[in-house]
Amino acid sequence: MIALALPAQDSGEFTPPGINEMHLPAILPWGAAEGFSKQMLLVLLSVVFIAVFFVLAARKQQLVPGKLQFAGEAAYGFVRNGIAKDIIGGKDFIKYVPLLFSLFFFILVNNIYGAIPFFQLPTFSHVGGAYVLAGIVYFTWIAIGVKKNGLRYFKLATVPSGVPWYILPIVIPIEIISNFLVRPVTHSLRLFATMLAGHLIVMIAGYGIEFLVMQENILLKGSSLLVLGGAIAMYMLEALIMVLQAYVFTLLTAIYIEGALHADSH
Repeated sequence: MIALALPAQDSGEFTPPGINEMHLPAILPWGAAEGFSKQMLLVLLSVVFIAVFFVLAARKQQLVPGKLQFAGEAAYGFVRNGIAKDIIGGKDFIKYVPLLFSLFFFILVNNIYGAIPFFQLPTFSHVGGAYVLAGIVYFTWIAIGVKKNGLRYFKLATVPSGVPWYILPIVIPIEIISNFLVRPVTHSLRLFATMLAGHLIVMIAGYGIEFLVMQENILLKGSSLLVLGGAIAMYMLEALIMVLQAYVFTLLTAIYIEGALHADSH
């Protein structure tokens, strides 16, 4: 807050960073419209990190697991039992564990980048990746609903049971907008917005500390310690949110799948 209250850096005054500072220059001048960026590299590396970790964890498969195997089994068990089984339930959940497992750890690693020195960039602070994941989930649960219930699924998803017929002209459009338009948008923007906001706050604090340290006024120099304390607290909060957002995105995916599977009983 001290940093934000200060005045533009070009004229000796404080200028907070904007979204443009988060769009890093391309590493290679090809591979996309704006070149192969750091974000693209981190996404590819996240797949490698996840694959290597779980391959190594499952390599020995001892009856009494070592530390690495135990960590891998605990991670898998968390998604399998804590999300898929608890939400989807019954015998249906097991076939969706690979999807939920992949989503959770892919999002987690790409979020945690923002808390790791040198990387320092949660890739989902760029909205494109969040849109892609939400789009995959969107078409997945619709396909599951249609496969289970046929085209009748769209009626089940938009016409609540027990609602008087004279209220249906109001309820049905609301259900269509809520389930098929708002749901995928909020699913993606929730992840993107929290990653963007958290990273921007930490960047602003960093810029503010640098600005205050460079001032001649001793009081302003000393106030940089307050900004540093706030930055550390926000850094820890952002790290927690990174984990929570991976969990929330995966949890909502499981809820949407469960709703598509059991639309006729809702």
